Amino acid sequence: MPIAQTPASLPVIVNGDQCIADKGCTVCIDVCPLDVLRIDPVTGKAHMKYDECWYCLPCEKDCPTGAVKVNIPYLLR
Repeated sequence: MPIAQTPASLPVIVNGDQCIADKGCTVCIDVCPLDVLRIDPVTGKAHMKYDECWYCLPCEKDCPTGAVKVNIPYLLR
């Protein structure tokens, strides 16, 4: 499984200013069916560890602060 290296080119972007994972929230991680989201041990915020997104959107829809954004490619819309 490829490991994501740069967050700018990933389908799932987490806004670190809005993310409250450092306060105990793991909603986006819990609802992801592919288990590609993780907590960054340095920042305590959620991020996409593996670039295997299916664009199913529960992480974006269920995030209580709206910190998660899924960038769906044009050809999949």
